[in-house]
Amino acid sequence: MKDILVDLEARRNEANLGGGQRRIDAQHARGKLTARERIELLLDEGSFEEFDMFVAHRCTEFGMEADRPSGDGVVTGWGTINGRMVYVFSQDFTVFGGSLSETHAQKICKIMDMAMQNGAPVIGLNDSGGARIQEGVASLAGYAEVFQRNIMASGVVPQISVIMGPCAGGAVYSPAMTDFIFMVKDTSYMFVTGPDVVKTVTNEIVTAEELGGASTHTKKSSVADGAFENDVEALAEVRRLVDFLPLNNRDKAPTRPFFDDVARVEDSLDTLIPDNPNQPYDMKELILKVADEGDFYEIQKDYAGNIITGFIRLEGQTVGVVANQPLVLAGCLDIDSSRKAARFVRFCDAFEIPILTFVDVPGFLPGTGQEYGGVIKHGAKLLFAYGEATVPKVTVITRKAYGGAYDVMASKHLRGDFNYAWPTAEIAVMGAKGAVEILYRSELADKDKIAERTKNYETRFANPFVAAEKGFIDEVIMPHGTRKRVARAFASLRTKKLSNPWKKHDNIPL
Repeated sequence: MKDILVDLEARRNEANLGGGQRRIDAQHARGKLTARERIELLLDEGSFEEFDMFVAHRCTEFGMEADRPSGDGVVTGWGTINGRMVYVFSQDFTVFGGSLSETHAQKICKIMDMAMQNGAPVIGLNDSGGARIQEGVASLAGYAEVFQRNIMASGVVPQISVIMGPCAGGAVYSPAMTDFIFMVKDTSYMFVTGPDVVKTVTNEIVTAEELGGASTHTKKSSVADGAFENDVEALAEVRRLVDFLPLNNRDKAPTRPFFDDVARVEDSLDTLIPDNPNQPYDMKELILKVADEGDFYEIQKDYAGNIITGFIRLEGQTVGVVANQPLVLAGCLDIDSSRKAARFVRFCDAFEIPILTFVDVPGFLPGTGQEYGGVIKHGAKLLFAYGEATVPKVTVITRKAYGGAYDVMASKHLRGDFNYAWPTAEIAVMGAKGAVEILYRSELADKDKIAERTKNYETRFANPFVAAEKGFIDEVIMPHGTRKRVARAFASLRTKKLSNPWKKHDNIPL
């Protein structure tokens, strides 16, 4: 018996070393943690329960039968984050470069199946060179099995991907189908084909960082939702995100203790809106002053800055926030911001997270670049997402709400539950200057008359009261009382029940 226990311990120690000490040292030299070190940081201390530690690959081609390390390049299992269950897989770059084989894929599929069955999030720590070439089509089949599970899990359990090294070829499509993707600056890359293949096929000379680094995917492509300085910071931020999310689509997001007065008055909000209607201000100031303890977890901070998305808590409960940002492009909606916000709204709706919308939008961004890029269809994504959502929706119009953009931003007509406006709100088809130039085209030569017409238009329409008269605005509220009004609105909506007509699925404009 004792010999068997000693043998088990020896096998475990060997499995824990992955590709061996030399490769572990090389991983550390690149500023990266090992697969097991990452899991230890991500999960509560001592909570990790591992599956399939001794699984080995079955390949006999190219002399592979002589090298069969335990675990086959991925560590899988479950544990807890702040006491709440999650499933995790962590690819081990020290074993065949973290490449995916048939058995490697089977390990990932097993924990994804268990996550679906038990209703818990899946977190993937990706560090892989792609499909294992020696296994040919078997490794490609393994990828497809993982992809199918990503699709089935979408909207059922939260899926989070952390790119912590190279992620190439088929390896990028699994993260692409998950809800959130985070990267590590300078050490993580995502691309369908690497720089060498790009050079061969298109003659472009590009570095791995330029082609698929953290900066590229957080600022240009929007593939990633955030980038962090190192592995430690990335894993700490994932823990923080999980705290905002429900375990599955039938569960409520966790309620955390809060130490903030619900009726807190913020007098500074009464002067947030500048006197000059063309002067910008920072919408994040409003978000932070409404949130419990000023805690805001922003998603896609570096992309499409003209719209802000992220999570706050109100009375300890998670709320998704979408807000126009006047500091960037005057808060206009465009292709990028519409896509960014639409995806976020659909995530919140899938997981029963209420949505708070702050509106200051002068319209959609004009121009050939936008029209050629399909702004009509991309803008319709956000319109569709808001109209489809059945979760509690509270909207506050702070300043401009012009044209179709007023409709799109969670208006009463898209089943908004509570639609508030500040006294500074301007709800109209368009701004006064443009409206007057169309309505009184024959008088354009007379500047005094046009100025008078503009002033009259502003008096008549540059306020929230016309919309309030029609019931499109539920109430005009004082800015300093926004936190209290919004919190009470969401509290009243906790038992909301709303369902859409039966359908197999919708056909959102893609």
